[in-house]
This record gives sequence, structure tokens and C-alpha cells, in this order.
Amino acid sequence: MRAGKLRHRVTLQRFVKTQDPTTGLISEEWVDDAPVWASVEPLSGRDFIAARAQQSEISARVVIRYRADVDSTMRLVHRGRIYSIEGPPLPDAKSGLEYLTLMVAAGVEHA
Repeated sequence: MRAGKLRHRVTLQRFVKTQDPTTGLISEEWVDDAPVWASVEPLSGRDFIAARAQQSEISARVVIRYRADVDSTMRLVHRGRIYSIEGPPLPDAKSGLEYLTLMVAAGVEHA
């Protein structure tokens, strides 16, 4: 893959729990981990009816430069849409250290 193909800006996010030192309350939130360049290719869009409400699900393939810290507990944001990472990141076939392919999904259950 040439560098020109990584033309979309996405933000990787990580779920963190922090404890307030004063009150002891634990807060849980998604925080930005890193903005990265990516190739985002939509794979499918599916509409379905559940609980009498129309819902949509979108799946996509996202390719980023290799990062050792990316895993399926993270999510990414692209153009304001939140995608969950479905399954482990797949390394490239040549060296395994150039690119990662992330299979992602967005929809009601994935946000």
C-alpha cells in the first residue's frame, strides 16, 4: 500500500477508568489515544428492524500503519461516526510490521 492510500484521518480511542483522589468516585470514559492516517473502505450497510425501531449497521475495513498498542478493546472515530474494532487487528502479509487491518462496525450496539 502506498502512503497516498492512507488519506483518511481517524482517531483511536481507549476506554479508561479513573478515580477521583478527593471523592473516590470512579469515572469511566473513552479518551483519545492517537490520531492516525488510515484507509477506510465501507464493506456493507445493513438495515434491520428490532424492537419496532429501524436500526442500521455499517461494517468497514480500516488499514493503518503498524502500531503494537492497538487491540479489540479500542474503538475509532471517523468523520464523527464511532466504530468498534471487531476481532484482533490483522498484520500485513509481508513483514507483519508495516500495516494493520482493522475490521470495524458502527451501529446502535457498537457505539
